[in-house]
Amino acid sequence: MRTYKKAAALLLALATGAFSLQAQAEKIGVIDVQAVFQQLPQAAAIESTINAEFKDRIEAVQRLQTDIKYYMDKQQREDTTMGDKDRKELEDKLRALGAEYQEKAKPLETELRRRKAEEQNRLLGMIKQSVDKIGKAEKYDIILQNTAVVYLGDESDNLSQKVIEAVSKLK
Repeated sequence: MRTYKKAAALLLALATGAFSLQAQAEKIGVIDVQAVFQQLPQAAAIESTINAEFKDRIEAVQRLQTDIKYYMDKQQREDTTMGDKDRKELEDKLRALGAEYQEKAKPLETELRRRKAEEQNRLLGMIKQSVDKIGKAEKYDIILQNTAVVYLGDESDNLSQKVIEAVSKLK
C-alpha cells in the first residue's frame, strides 16, 4: 500500500509539473540552425574568404601532389628500363617530395580547420543574437532547435526564415 501511495504522489507531482510548465511556456518557437547556416550568404563568403586567404599555400601543396604523382608514374613506367643510379635518384626525389608534402600539408589542414571553425563560430554567434532578438520582440517563451521537436502545429512558430533574414542583414 505504501508503494501505491508513493507512486500516486509521484504521478501527481509529475502531472502538476507538466501543467505548470505548459502554463509558463505558452509561446514556443522552433529554428533549424543547420538550414539557417547553410542558407546564409555569409556562409558562402566564409569558404571563399578562407580559400583566398590560404590560396598560395593550397596551390603549393597541390603542386607537390602533382609532382609526387608524376614521379610515381614515371617510376612505375620506367622501372624495368631504369638503371640503379636513376632508380635511387628517383626514390630520393620521391622521399624528399613526400617529406616536404607532409611538412606543408598537415599544418595547412590544421590551420584551415581552425580558421573555418573561427568563422563558423562567429556566424553562429550572429544567429544566436538574431534568435534572441526575434524571441524577445515576438515574446517567445522558449525557442527550440527543430531536432528537439516532434510536432509543430503552427508553422508560423518556425523562426528559421526570420533568422535568415535578420542575420543576412548583419555584417
